[in-house]
This record gives sequence, C-alpha cells and structure tokens, in this order.
Amino acid sequence: MIEQIGLYLTSIRVSDSFLSLLISSGILIVTTLVLRAISARFIRRAVPAPELRRKWIVQSRNALILLLLVGLVMIWGEELRTLALSIVAIAVAFVVATKELILCFTGSLLKSGARSFQIGDRIQIKDFRGDVIDQNLLATTILEVGPGRLTHQRTGRMTVIPNALFVSEPVINESYTHDFVIHVFTVPFKREDNWRDAQQALRACADKHCQPYLDKARRHMKRLTEHRGLDVPTVDPRVSIQLPTASELHLIVRIPARSGERSFIEQAILAEVFAENDYTAKSRQKPEED
Repeated sequence: MIEQIGLYLTSIRVSDSFLSLLISSGILIVTTLVLRAISARFIRRAVPAPELRRKWIVQSRNALILLLLVGLVMIWGEELRTLALSIVAIAVAFVVATKELILCFTGSLLKSGARSFQIGDRIQIKDFRGDVIDQNLLATTILEVGPGRLTHQRTGRMTVIPNALFVSEPVINESYTHDFVIHVFTVPFKREDNWRDAQQALRACADKHCQPYLDKARRHMKRLTEHRGLDVPTVDPRVSIQLPTASELHLIVRIPARSGERSFIEQAILAEVFAENDYTAKSRQKPEED
C-alpha cells in the first residue's frame, strides 16, 4: 500500500510556474506569521492598558489577514481568472442544458407562492382543463374535464402539465370558492323563438333545484368573503339575456352549486325544462294555425 502511494506521488509532475507560485505563497504566509508574532509581542510590551492592548492586537491581526488575502490574490490572479472563466463557461452550459428543468422549478415556486390552486381544484391553463390530483417540483397532474370549456364531465384522460407553463401562462381556478361555486351556462335561442317562456321556466326550475342547499351556499359565501375581504356574491339563481348577434339571443343561467355537482344540476335543469316543452318558433305558430 505504501509503495503504491509512493509510486503515485512520484508520477505527479509539477510545472515550474506552479512551483514558483507555491513558493511565493509559502513565503508570504511565513512572512505574515512572523509579522503577526512580532506585532503581538510589541503591542503586549508597549501598550499597558488591557482594553487598548486587546483592541490593537485584534486590529493588527485583521490587517495582516487582509494583507495575506490580497497577496494571495495577486500571486494567483492569473490562475484564478482562468478558473473563473472555466466556471462561467460550465455554468452557462449547465443553464442551457437544464433550461426546462429550471423553468419547472421556477413555475413550482411561483404557483406555490401565489397559492394559485391546491389538490382537488379545477383549473384551466391554455387548452388544458381538469381537476388537480397531484403536483410536485416538476409537473402538475390533472384529470381532464371536457370537451371544451363549458362541459363539466371528466373525459377519463390524465394530463401531466410541466410547471414551466405556469411561468408564462395565466391560470384559471374554477374552484376558488371551494365547497360551493357559482355555475354559469348558456342556452341559445333565435330571436323569433319563444324565449320569454323559456326564461321563466329556467328560472323556476333553477329555484327548485337550488332551494335545498341555497342557505348553506349563502352562509359559505359570506364566511369566504369575510375571510378574504371580498364583496359577498349573490347566490340566488338568475337568468339574464345576452344578444351576441342581431338574430340570436342567449339566456345566461347563473346558479349556485356544490363543487362536484355542477354538471349534474345543469343537466337536471335542462332536462326538466325541455323534456315536454318546445320553445322554437314553429311551436308558437301551431296554436295560431289551429
């Protein structure tokens, strides 16, 4: 074992320039230590006051340490400059190679710091929309909801979103109010259809289906707004009118719903309203013809 170590040491070759730097560094260190001993001895003999003596000893020691560091930097300046350039080149190459990973870490810190969402929330970012089931430093996993932005049924597909996307894209949290949410859906009509009766039917049916939990939703929204300092949103069902074009009319149904029952309540209202009623223009002409 000792022979192997000896052979290894003898195989190491040291250049003349490196050897001169080592010798210069050694001379500087020895000189600094000698000056440190001489100055400390002189201060102990020349300064009688203990506090002043301790102050001068500390100051002289710090001055000699600073002198030693400056001297070493001057001796090894060229080598340190070469080493710094090498480190910078390696750092640049590392950043370029791991750019996406760095963005993923940054996106994870951003969404955690902003508290954009949590496990169980329904979010949308770009064309990805679904319920969050897992998140880590690199990616966020959602169960897809769709198709489209107006549907609230799971498609059975899982989407893994890299956290780098959260750095450059806005996030829509559809479960911001947690237990109860304000759900909105659109029922389109033509201007000549019997949309007035449909509006009354949708409002009556919405009141009927939301009545069992309307008080709980109202109390939940009140607690939430008090906690976050927001205005209390109205949870009573509403049916408003929108005119997207000159020939069309949309009825916007706004209802409170439990977070996991949005699609169920929407389908129940639509099925009950349109099960035995036809609000098209043809249905209005039939009684007149009779």
